[in-house]
Amino acid sequence: MEQTTLKVQGMTCGHCKASVEGALKELAGVSNAEVNLEEGTVNVSYNEADVTIEAMEEAVEEQGYDIA
Repeated sequence: MEQTTLKVQGMTCGHCKASVEGALKELAGVSNAEVNLEEGTVNVSYNEADVTIEAMEEAVEEQGYDIA
């Protein structure tokens, strides 16, 4: 299991947190996603054989947020 931290711009509230975490957890290969609103980051645990960082970034961007 790998871990990465994505820097996400535009997250300000609980709804933002739920949207980003939900989008990432729907991806095959992502076992956990945890947003830190204060830092503007999301920590993701994933299986690199099943999902790419690019796919995770795209899932976040589809929710209307920008990857820094």
